[in-house]
Amino acid sequence: MKKLLLAALIGAGLSISAQAKDIISAQNIGMELARDIANETIMACRKDGYHVGVAVVDRHGITRAILRDDLASRFTLEIAERKANMTVMAWTDSGAFRAARGDIQQELNHIDGLIVMEGGLKIIAGGYNIGAVGVSGAPGGDKDALCAKKALDKLSERIEFAVE
Repeated sequence: MKKLLLAALIGAGLSISAQAKDIISAQNIGMELARDIANETIMACRKDGYHVGVAVVDRHGITRAILRDDLASRFTLEIAERKANMTVMAWTDSGAFRAARGDIQQELNHIDGLIVMEGGLKIIAGGYNIGAVGVSGAPGGDKDALCAKKALDKLSERIEFAVE
């Protein structure tokens, strides 16, 4: 009886593990595109006289590129990454989320890796959310977001056709 029960349990385990071999495929931002978005964002802010830090994260909030302009504070990097993560968490630009959800802003600011501030924009390619860019260091989140928007606009054709 024990051998029969053991065989049944092993058989059940084999059928479960066979089902666990499903493949998940997701569109995500590549390193080269992330690097170029970060660089173009820095250049856009420089043209406006701002020295910023920029972080580009993938759709899971994993850092793909991070750059700090020569005269930007080191703290801009952490803030930029937290803005990008907020964008990924909410799947909306961080400024729009801040405006819509002021009721939970303080609670979210206590979660490691997140900050509810303007300056994070989502990156969409072929209808897929592939990542986000966060910017910090300009005098105001609206100016941070504008630098990122200029970079995304400049690279828009490349971004749109990044997904095959």
